Amino acid sequence: MSKTTIILGIESSCDDTAAAVIKNGKLLANIVANQDIHKAYGGVVPELASRAHQQNIIPVVDQAIKRAGISKEEITAIAFTRGPGLMGSLLVGTSFSKAFAMGLNIPMIEVNHMQGHILAHFIDTPEQTEQHPEFPFLCLTVSGGHTQIVLVKDFFDMTVIGETIDDAAGEAFDKAAKIMGLPYPGGPLIDKYAKEGNPLAFKFSKPQIPELNFSFSGLKTGFMNFINNQSAANPNFTETNKNDICASIQHTIITILMDKLKKAAEQTGIRQIAIAGGVSANSGLRNTLYGLEKELGWKVFIPKFEYCTDNAAMIAITGYYKFLRSEFASQDITPLARYQLK
Repeated sequence: MSKTTIILGIESSCDDTAAAVIKNGKLLANIVANQDIHKAYGGVVPELASRAHQQNIIPVVDQAIKRAGISKEEITAIAFTRGPGLMGSLLVGTSFSKAFAMGLNIPMIEVNHMQGHILAHFIDTPEQTEQHPEFPFLCLTVSGGHTQIVLVKDFFDMTVIGETIDDAAGEAFDKAAKIMGLPYPGGPLIDKYAKEGNPLAFKFSKPQIPELNFSFSGLKTGFMNFINNQSAANPNFTETNKNDICASIQHTIITILMDKLKKAAEQTGIRQIAIAGGVSANSGLRNTLYGLEKELGWKVFIPKFEYCTDNAAMIAITGYYKFLRSEFASQDITPLARYQLK
């Protein structure tokens, strides 16, 4: 093994095309190309996403390599998201990685997208070494497609101890925003308006799900019925009460998440608590966690905003640790739309 290990990371699981370069565990470049085309449709259109990935991937990789100040010949291995995600999007990243690896005769490393989100907590830069959670720790992964509580014993020893039985927390945020008539993506807008509202203005029912699992489908239905009923009586209800509605639904979702996380911490006795995934960028969730850190004696770890949403830095750092274990993929590997975290 060479003394210098340079990993190129590729992320293409949904609608963001991303590339990152990590050298000896330090992040040199992290480039993300967003796809604005989906806003017109109120959600991600898989076919359009895969086409945009095809257009974006070479310029994004080229920019990442240039930003890192390296040549492609110096790259030791390429890490890519194998799944879970949209099959068409994953195919673009996987196919590119295969061709890139074959052209340079370097190994490929497949990465589980959710594992990448969790290991984003271990990203450092040459200028700054962050505080990392100590093993074992609990990680609440919250995104548009996933809501899980993961017991993390090691970089590659992870057990899902609680998960949603239907919809994800991020989907609940986006659906609530859509019901209110807010543009896509609605989650960040709910967060924005919630800052000016009263979180206790309106009460929404919380699901009674056993153990550490979650459910958000009933909350979505209850919220839709609430908005429809109120709007029938007062067509201007949503606009007039926008801040309070956003604050109340956000408060409800966060309370559901925190109740289960507190239960998991009690059951395991673990006080090292982390969050990951796109919803971990939500300011209400972050502030609530910091409050619980003081109240319950937790040590809380929250990624930087750029590592919360989909990015390739988390894929590259996971690839780096897999490289150290010589865990390589073959050229006949295929992407997986569903890929369980082990």
